[in-house]
Amino acid sequence: MPRCLPTVRRAVRQKRQSSNARQSRPAVRTGPSINDAHEIKYFRRHSADDPEQETPARTYLSTCDANIRAKFRAALVAVAAAPPQKFAGGGYWEAMHGEMTGWYEVRCNGRNRSHHRLFCLIDLAAEGAGRPWLVVIAEMSKPFRTALSDADDKNIRELGSEYLARNPRSVV
Repeated sequence: MPRCLPTVRRAVRQKRQSSNARQSRPAVRTGPSINDAHEIKYFRRHSADDPEQETPARTYLSTCDANIRAKFRAALVAVAAAPPQKFAGGGYWEAMHGEMTGWYEVRCNGRNRSHHRLFCLIDLAAEGAGRPWLVVIAEMSKPFRTALSDADDKNIRELGSEYLARNPRSVV
């Protein structure tokens, strides 16, 4: 009998190890996770009176100084790679509050003390997306030490509703 004891111990140890391995396996993924790196997309509008399907944020970026454009793009890339929930904003990436809860803004300061903003949504439900999307929906510039009006916030939320109304999403 003493010879069997090491064999029994070995069998018990193996059973524990296989049980622990089974418990540590990740759950089956059914879609993108908020913790994955995000893909940057730009919202494309679909309107009957604009056959070219304008992209408000990209159009805005093309009119900005090269320095502002570079800061925005660098911030978006850093946030998307982090991913957004884990990104320490540093003043460039901020979650919004109040009626704008669920929205994020990328901030950049320009010449003459002007403030530039890109308004973004995180999209985990986009049809056919392999990764979550960081979608740039709208843009806004404002003078130093001023706040956006309720009407501005409403316009941004309306663009977000237009974006979310379609799936597959309308993006570039």
